[in-house]
Amino acid sequence: MAAARLWVVAVAVAVAVMAAAVEGKSYNITKILAAHPEFSKFNEMLSKTRLAYDINRRQTITVLAVDNSAMASLDHFTLPTIRHILSLHILVDYYGSKKLHALSHGATASSSMFQATGSAPGTTGYVNITSHKGGKIDFISEDADESAKPSRYVKSVKEIPYDISVLQVSSVLSSSEAEAPVPPPAPVNLTELLSKKYCKSFAGLLAANADVFRAVNETKDNGLTLFCPVDAAVAAFMPSYKNLTAKAKTAILLYHAVPDYFSLQLLKSNNGMVTTLATASESKKDYSYDVQNKGETVTLDTRVVNSAVTATVGDAEPLAVYAVTKFLKPKELYKVVEAAAPAPEPSKKHKSAADDSSDDSSDDSGDVKAHKGAAAPAPLARLVTAAAAAAVAALMLMA
Repeated sequence: MAAARLWVVAVAVAVAVMAAAVEGKSYNITKILAAHPEFSKFNEMLSKTRLAYDINRRQTITVLAVDNSAMASLDHFTLPTIRHILSLHILVDYYGSKKLHALSHGATASSSMFQATGSAPGTTGYVNITSHKGGKIDFISEDADESAKPSRYVKSVKEIPYDISVLQVSSVLSSSEAEAPVPPPAPVNLTELLSKKYCKSFAGLLAANADVFRAVNETKDNGLTLFCPVDAAVAAFMPSYKNLTAKAKTAILLYHAVPDYFSLQLLKSNNGMVTTLATASESKKDYSYDVQNKGETVTLDTRVVNSAVTATVGDAEPLAVYAVTKFLKPKELYKVVEAAAPAPEPSKKHKSAADDSSDDSSDDSGDVKAHKGAAAPAPLARLVTAAAAAAVAALMLMA
């Protein structure tokens, strides 16, 4: 009976370990702040400056949120400068309420995203945190001038221990470096850029469609990633393209443009769905696809085709352009071809004969692959290992 109870405890511990780990790895700063309307302007600016994406992809982060009235102090700054200022409010370490009130020696300095991304010269991207008697906590940037008042801790908004902590502070952090004007990006002639490398035919399609050309050019200075099919891919797709309606042609061209900046390193280190300019143009349709990476290879899975990134045409924030091997076909315009079920394993008796009779022929269409991988992802495997270890530890109590 005692053994049975201990086994129940072991299973409970294992489940708790897995649940805690899963919860800790799944957060979305936009959704967290959406539950608190007093931070709607702060939330909006995190999205517009693309900081929301940077926050969500990190595993240990503290966000110092300010309410709508405090955000008014940023109204006269440009969007690139606001990105620098708000990146000071993102600390690349975890500070929950309990940790703040138990600081060693009552003070510490934490690196912000402004510092960690290399945007801040020297140590100007550090934020000093000081705990005072009575439980008051102050935040002030390293390069704040003597007249600047510190921003005071107000309350904890959301804590997922050791992954993300969202804290309300009383005011926007002051920093001469973060507030300095950011030079506008150098003008880019998109048609010229595409025509020089790999994508002359696709550049011609963009230039020939006034709506698409305008949308892409209006977006590129605020964050744009464009996937351009190489000339051979465009030539192969043209018979199908010519049969599309004018509306469908516009949608499929916009489908190649993601309204956010992704460096090649970000593409290689992150998997997930991305929305496109076609998503914004078609309110009732999805027009998204899955960015996947394996080693150094980045692929775009639309569920109709798989297209691989083959070269960088241009990459200078806020604009990145990559050549891809195939024209992207959205599931909204083309039929999804479901992946075939895997063939049964040959028996040992016939395996040798099957191997001997195989040839080198293959289907090189590469248009569709399984939407879900058959193998469990590495994080899940680690969770199972942790759960098993917890179960073993509990069972050892029976000895």
